[in-house]
Amino acid sequence: DVELTEKLDYSSAVALLGYSLIVAILRTFNVRDEAARVMVAAPLIAFVTTHILYLNFYELDYGLNMKVCVIMGVLQLLLWAIWAGFTSHRARYKVWTVVIGGGLAMLLEIYDFPPIWGYVDAHAAWHATTVPLTYIWWSFIKDDAVFRSSKLSGRSKEKTEPKKVQ
Repeated sequence: DVELTEKLDYSSAVALLGYSLIVAILRTFNVRDEAARVMVAAPLIAFVTTHILYLNFYELDYGLNMKVCVIMGVLQLLLWAIWAGFTSHRARYKVWTVVIGGGLAMLLEIYDFPPIWGYVDAHAAWHATTVPLTYIWWSFIKDDAVFRSSKLSGRSKEKTEPKKVQ
């Protein structure tokens, strides 16, 4: 790593986690009013922006950044667990998979271990877990878009998707 890539890595991680936390809050609590959405998003955007500026122009503090990322990540996982616990959404099992898998993956980032056989350390294992978790997450997003679109249009899922010919 060089200073630029470290700053880009830390900044993008915080930005992604901040945005994802906003989405988790809005979705979990079904915030539909535009003013309420702004009241939720604005302080989080301000915090994330301030944190990124601090990292890039004052001190690139790995420990502080790790704490901020872990707190936002844990909050996000808890919110999605609450949502999955109360919803009757058909694809909620995908959210549970990501919540549990994400929690376990987060442990790899927190409790670092040296390379096993000189090849795979905790950070590499964490990156490896993000591949299937990302696929499952975006599979849920697709299912959710179909579900919400059919709900908004008043049609059931069966009516919005053509039947498969066998």
